[in-house]
Order: sequence, then C-alpha cells, then structure tokens
Amino acid sequence: MSELTQETGPAAGVRVVIVGAGMAGVQTAVALREQGFPGSVTLIGAEPHQPYDRPPLSKAVLLGKAEGSAFDVDFETLDVELRLGLEVTGVRPDTRELDTAEGRVPYDVLVVATGAEPVRLPGTEGVPGVHLLRTLDDAERLRPVLARQHDIVVVGAGWIGAEFATAAREAGCSVTVVEAADRPLVGALPAEVAAPMTAWYADSGASLRTHARVERVEPGAVVLDDGSRLPAGAVVVGIGARPATGWLAGSGIELGVHGEIVADDHLRASLPDVYAVGDCASFPSGRYGERLLVHHWDNALQGPRTVAANIVGETPAPYDPVPYFWSEQFGRFVQYAGHHGGADALLRRGDPAGPSWSVCWLREGRLVAVLAVGRPRDLAQGRRLIESGTRMDPTLLTDPSRPLKSAAL
Repeated sequence: MSELTQETGPAAGVRVVIVGAGMAGVQTAVALREQGFPGSVTLIGAEPHQPYDRPPLSKAVLLGKAEGSAFDVDFETLDVELRLGLEVTGVRPDTRELDTAEGRVPYDVLVVATGAEPVRLPGTEGVPGVHLLRTLDDAERLRPVLARQHDIVVVGAGWIGAEFATAAREAGCSVTVVEAADRPLVGALPAEVAAPMTAWYADSGASLRTHARVERVEPGAVVLDDGSRLPAGAVVVGIGARPATGWLAGSGIELGVHGEIVADDHLRASLPDVYAVGDCASFPSGRYGERLLVHHWDNALQGPRTVAANIVGETPAPYDPVPYFWSEQFGRFVQYAGHHGGADALLRRGDPAGPSWSVCWLREGRLVAVLAVGRPRDLAQGRRLIESGTRMDPTLLTDPSRPLKSAAL
C-alpha cells in the first residue's frame, strides 16, 4: 500500500497519472475504475494515436487486413483524461511533477507503464530503407514495402524477426534473415529446443543465415562481415528491446541492470507512491526464486490489477504470475508459459520435426515451464499445473497421446 493511501484511503482528490498508453497503462486506468477509485486518472501517451494493442501490428495491420488495433475502451465514460502525443521527459519526485513539452504535470500517485523500445542496429540511424517494428507508424511504413514485394533482409531471428518474416513471405516478398548466433531464438530457448525451428524458415521459403553479422547497410544491400552482399529493398531490424526508462535518469527511481525499474512484489518502485508495470519493470518471483523482467503482453494485462488494488487501499496478494506469451510464425502457433531458468530436467512430448510437439521443464519434479507448438491443450493444462506446483510423473509426461494433466501425481 502506498504511503498516501495508507494514511488517507482512496480520496476523491487524489490524482493518479499514468505514463504510457499501451496495454499496461490502459489496463491500469480501467482497473482503477473497476476497483472503485474515485480520484482523477490521467493517461499520457507519447504517440498521437488512440491507444492501441501491439500484437496485431506484426500480423493483420502489417498485411493490410486491419487499419488499426485501437483498444475498445470508452475513456470518456470511465472519466479518464487522455493526453496523447505528449512525451514525458522527466520526473520531479520532490514536488511530484512530471516534465513535458507542454509544461509540468502534477501527480499524487505515479504509474510508470512506458514499456520497451527496440534496440537499433548501430550505424543505421537515418539510413533510408531501414525499419523497426514496434509502433503503429512503423507498421504503416512497412505495409507498402510488403505490397511492393521488395527483397527484404531481416536482422535478428528472435520472436519479432520470425513474425515479420512470416508476414513478408505471406505477402510474396523474398526474405533473408540474418542472425549473429548459431540458431534462432538464442536468448529465449535452449539450443536443443530452438534447433528444430531452423527448418521452419526454409519450409516457408525464407533464407536463414546464422553466424552472420551485419558489417554495414548500403542503398539496396546489406553487407555482412564475411564480405557477402545481400540484396535489400528494405531492412527490418529485430534484435531485441529494452525498457523505455531513459527519461527517469536522476529521478531517484532505482533501475536494474537492464535499465528496468526495480519494483517490489506489489509493483511499487523505490519512491513512495510510484508504481511500475509491464515491460519497463522487473519484479521478484517467489515461485521462481529470482527477479523476472517479462516483455510480453500477458504481463502488461495482469500487472495493472495489482497496481490498482494498491492505489485504492487494498492489500493484494504479491504479484507472482506464471509468465505467458504466444507467437504465430511460419504457419505454427507457438505458446510458452512459465520460466525455465533453474530447471533440472527437460522432457519432450512428440516429435519436434512434426507439426505439433511440446517441451516441458521440471525442477525437483514440478513443472516450471512448457513450450507448446500446435498443442494449445498442453499449454492450458501446463499453465495450471505450474500455478499449482504439482509434482509430475516423467514417464507419463513424455507420452504425447495422454493429456498433460494425467501426469500429475
């Protein structure tokens, strides 16, 4: 509970200002009203667009199947003030004010939900034809690129790189993906799990170049460090994202090794009446015994309920979700739940060369993570088993013909 609500309760005169109008910020505003908060709520977004959902950007919006992905939220009815196209450049905790181009904005309670920003490829700032895919404007700039069926080079074989390559192939583009590591998803999955995904690129007609580093980008080409030149009508960079917290420099809000806000198990930052939620914040997980920084949609959906409960004066349970995300790539639906760091056993369900299979991670006999490719039932059951901490029978677990839950002891 914040100092303010601890002393006064959710008074009507309390001003909550939320910085960031993505999923985490919007859901915090919604949760505040759903939980009966009577004070003022202001939602500030740096982009001029009506707040929108990001996952469709790499799919329907990119391919022109949808014009946008605005949230179906009636902010006027919720009595939430929207201030869009306004960048927050600093915070003054002593006076409880935010610095913006339009002057200072006062707050009583501050919620930071600024998400993450893409990592740029060094040396490509301002180079024509080099794109990122994070915002609605990014997707709208890339849509005509796909329509013209350019030769496209994608830098990075992570989740976003694979999703963009999938859309580009669907649009009829020639696609080459270059990855500095020896396999896709090197930072997300172990080698023995990610290795079978290499074949997905060739199956879709995309070329995957591993152990490939970009030396430079020239008009119409990408030059690799081995001297080879790849034709490129456009270059899309997907080499990761980092918390968008640069504007907090000098504020006294503690940041972690990745630049994220270090929140506690109730998503409180290091300063009184400041909360952090979504991609910009890490939190301690009792379930996994370590601090987690989760850059996925479901975390931005769940965390706001905890933040809102604290602000209205309740005492919620510690925030300790089972992380979850999904990805649609190369005709496959990939889902992941949990956190496999610290697992002591990896078990497979099904043939990874086939269309559907799963991987389960155990720690001391309990399921801690599951990756499901085309097996949504495994994911749904696995997520519940992770939450309950149930011990599993490894022999039954590896039989793909049996429901995953049947392996529970």
